[in-house]
Amino acid sequence: MSNSSLLIPGSTLEKRYRILRELGRGGFGRTYLAEDINRYNEHCVLKEFSPVVHSPKAAELFDREASMLYHLQHPQIPKFRELLRTDLGGNPSLFLVQDYIKGQTYEEILISRQQQGKNFTEAEVTQLLFQLLPVLEYIHSKNLIHRDISPDNIIQHDADKLPFLIDFGSVKQIAANAVLQFNGQSDTAIGKQGYSPAEQMRLGKVSAASDLYALAVTALVLLSGKKPQKLYDINNKTWDWRSHVSVSPNLASVLDRMLAEQPGDRYQSAKAVREALKDPKLSHIGSIISQMVTMNFVGRPFKNTTQTATSNHTPVHQTPQVVNHNSTFKLIPWKTLGSLTVVLVPGILAFSVVKSGFTLPKLPELPKLTSRQQPPDTSLEEAEIVRQEKIGKRRKNLNINQDIFYQKVDELYYNKYPEFQGRTLTEKPEDAEIRRKWYEVAEDLLDKLEKGGEL
Repeated sequence: MSNSSLLIPGSTLEKRYRILRELGRGGFGRTYLAEDINRYNEHCVLKEFSPVVHSPKAAELFDREASMLYHLQHPQIPKFRELLRTDLGGNPSLFLVQDYIKGQTYEEILISRQQQGKNFTEAEVTQLLFQLLPVLEYIHSKNLIHRDISPDNIIQHDADKLPFLIDFGSVKQIAANAVLQFNGQSDTAIGKQGYSPAEQMRLGKVSAASDLYALAVTALVLLSGKKPQKLYDINNKTWDWRSHVSVSPNLASVLDRMLAEQPGDRYQSAKAVREALKDPKLSHIGSIISQMVTMNFVGRPFKNTTQTATSNHTPVHQTPQVVNHNSTFKLIPWKTLGSLTVVLVPGILAFSVVKSGFTLPKLPELPKLTSRQQPPDTSLEEAEIVRQEKIGKRRKNLNINQDIFYQKVDELYYNKYPEFQGRTLTEKPEDAEIRRKWYEVAEDLLDKLEKGGEL
């Protein structure tokens, strides 16, 4: 056993990792928040695995699993940095080092909401599914199974509000098996009671379907605010969740299949679940969030309010420009732009640019335009453009930074209309009412500021 009591705040491990505080503890050791002295005091997480086994076989298993996690490259998985073997008080100790994701777990968010008498809405849970399913697609494509999906192993990142998948149970499986083999015991299963399916808990058998089962349980817990044991009929071995939660028929059907008792009766891939949810907008968002490089561009839910009416529409035959706040102008061909999804998130618009080699779902080709044809007019009405211009002019007159102002408007907007978070927004007539509400929030804020209020 490692002497973890030596890792007190202020102590340093291997002359590199300065311990800030303990984040938590479990059956396999403790987790610490630390500063990486060699990387300008960048925050990281140290996960201790205890007891440490001295056998060569255990070392081989640890190295193999650590190598697999180290090579995972996904924007919603904390970067695995290294497998650290060290000595604490004369005892060999093992730590996994990974990036620190600042934010709350979904379990913490649920507890906070329940104190206000609220749970997660169907829209929020559906969005979470679409944001996490591509992450599972990715890890399953690498022949890895998470094994431990639950609200406390999903973190909502403070910066972009995307869910991050943490604490891969496959590492715990390797640790547990090595310990048991060293002690001459039989194999064991790793998972979370209530979340992991029976074949995983009893037999240690895992597949993509077992991760999908745990994700469905997670969805039900967030929707109902109840523990899995309160939603499962142990006598009949069936899920009795419909008396606690009311959702759309399609989502209910998808969840039921994800929760099937027999693994073969469930969806066999995360992609199949995503397709079954049948929302092309959210599904497209999920596809892009998956294997990609995310580039956040400073923008607004609508046209920039400082634009003139004559520059408000970009013809199809031209190459539009997108401004990246971290670099110079990027020119994106129209056909490429047609494959991008604009996602409303608090504070910014996120334009997702796909990694090299990743193919977006095919979209219907645009009709070829002749000299006599004009592109469909999806631009805003003149009155709406004028309204945007007035908002921009009033902001300028108050000498308020554009990005700070619109970030505040977005914050107020989503607080007032949380159901619109994650919605793909266009300039089409059917979105006019949503745009109108955003303008009203902006104008109300300007009224307050012009009377001497503060942001």
